[in-house]
Amino acid sequence: MSHSYAVYILASGTNGTLYIGVTGDLERRVAEHRDGAVPGFTRRYGVKRLIHYEQFGDVNEAIAREKQLKKWNRAWKLNLIERDNPHWDDLAAAWFAASPFNAVIPAKAGTHIGATRMPASGSPPPRG
Repeated sequence: MSHSYAVYILASGTNGTLYIGVTGDLERRVAEHRDGAVPGFTRRYGVKRLIHYEQFGDVNEAIAREKQLKKWNRAWKLNLIERDNPHWDDLAAAWFAASPFNAVIPAKAGTHIGATRMPASGSPPPRG
C-alpha cells in the first residue's frame, strides 16, 4: 500500500502571509490549521487558506521540496502560486463546506493542483 505526502502552502489572504508545510494527511492538517488547534505561526497570523499543494509518493522527496520552497524568495513563491491558482482560491473549501470560513472564500469549481516537479537547481517557476 502506497502512502501520499503533500507539501502545501497556506495564506492568510490574497498576497497575504504564507506558510509552507509537509504532511502525510493533507485534509487533517489543513483542518488543524483552520481550527487553530495547534498554537503557533498559522494561528497567530490567521493563515488558513490552502492555495497550493504538491503530492509525492516518497516522504524524503516531500521534505526536500518543502525545504527548497522555504528557501525561495517571496517573488518566486508568488509566481508558483499564481501560475496554477491566479485568484488564490481556497483549494480546500469543499472539504469543509459546513465551515463559516468557507462562506467568505469559496473554491473555484474544478480547481485542482497536481504535483509539480521543479528542477533540482531550485530555480523559480516560469512566468506566464
